[in-house]
Amino acid sequence: MSPTNDLTPLLANGHNAQPSFYRRTISVLKPEGEPSWTASYHFFLFGSWLNILLIFVPLSFAAHFLKWDAALCFSFSFIAIMPLAALLGTATEQMSLKLGQTLSGLLNASFGNAVEIIVGIAALLQGELRIVQTSMLGSILSNLLLVLGCSFLAGGLKYPESNFQVTAAQTSSSLMTLACLTLVIPAAYHSSKLPTGNDTTDALLITFDRMGSKISDLDDESQKGLLTLSRGTAILLLIVYVVYLFFQLKTHAYLYKDAHAEDEEGERSKMSVPAAASALLLVTVVTSFCADYLVASIEETARRYSIPKPFIGLILLPIVSNAAEHVTSVWMALKNKMELTIGICVGSSIQIAAFVIPLLVIVGWITGHNLTLFFANFETIVLFVSVLLVQFLVQDGKSNYMEGLMLIALYLVIALAFWVS
Repeated sequence: MSPTNDLTPLLANGHNAQPSFYRRTISVLKPEGEPSWTASYHFFLFGSWLNILLIFVPLSFAAHFLKWDAALCFSFSFIAIMPLAALLGTATEQMSLKLGQTLSGLLNASFGNAVEIIVGIAALLQGELRIVQTSMLGSILSNLLLVLGCSFLAGGLKYPESNFQVTAAQTSSSLMTLACLTLVIPAAYHSSKLPTGNDTTDALLITFDRMGSKISDLDDESQKGLLTLSRGTAILLLIVYVVYLFFQLKTHAYLYKDAHAEDEEGERSKMSVPAAASALLLVTVVTSFCADYLVASIEETARRYSIPKPFIGLILLPIVSNAAEHVTSVWMALKNKMELTIGICVGSSIQIAAFVIPLLVIVGWITGHNLTLFFANFETIVLFVSVLLVQFLVQDGKSNYMEGLMLIALYLVIALAFWVS
């Protein structure tokens, strides 16, 4: 064999190396059979009329940096987060279609309530612990009462009665009840440790957040006990939530199989995984800035326009973060897919109570912000009553418009109570 022929395979291999590397790179950026980056982002940005509200994102930045009126900064940031929340849901959903059931569950656990996490961390780092607590409580109440109530009402007006899987719904509501009870215990501990009599007044350690709201009036030793109780409970709740994901996705997946299979059958992704991941990262960063501007403008807006701060945290902020879930849940109810509606509403509440709130307690622990699971007695009672009503309504596996009306009525009563508080 000639020298030329001896070198030919090497030259050929060297010649093919570059196209092979090029093809591998392209296959990562655009997997075969998936939409292109252009098609993915076209769907992402123009797939919903709600994205028109994205014009408020630059307005939110402008209002913050140009020092416009606090009400304008609050309003622009408030409206901007609505389409951003919907885009986060879209990117998460598109990635879930390709990642399989287990990874989809972990992804939804991480980003299913991304707006709540971002707003909570922004408020936590600014020292506004009461806003953290009321916004988290408001997200739970919004999902359990307003979103689920509107879904039951919409479905009940179209169908005389809707059915859903009883065991799965009861398991979810039972976990929600457990998370609720873990908030009752710190409240009971706080009440038992309150000093009595005038001789103990000097020992009080009264803690306020940056907005001037009282957080705790315990002595130093009891305050440390409350922090230890809250952090230990947060760790246990996170463990329970991880086991719940394993229960839902692995050992007892058949209980949830029909709800997922019916909705996703034949559904094709409209975004490639790399494009969806980059969109998820981009929107998360933008949302974090808008949330930071929103939280920073709450104090002045509340003072200037006489809006109770608990009302802002418990009613207004959750409306922003739950806007996309609200629309999706009602739409599923109108299609008589009540199992999906239950999964969206109760599942999202479980994520907040058993994942997001404990996560924020741990983040506060790491960053030196003493966030606890102690909610005011009134707030704890409100949550307990709400969870109790939902537990009663889902135990028969049926829903109608009257049940939806009851949930909405309770939510409006709670909103009125926090407006006058």
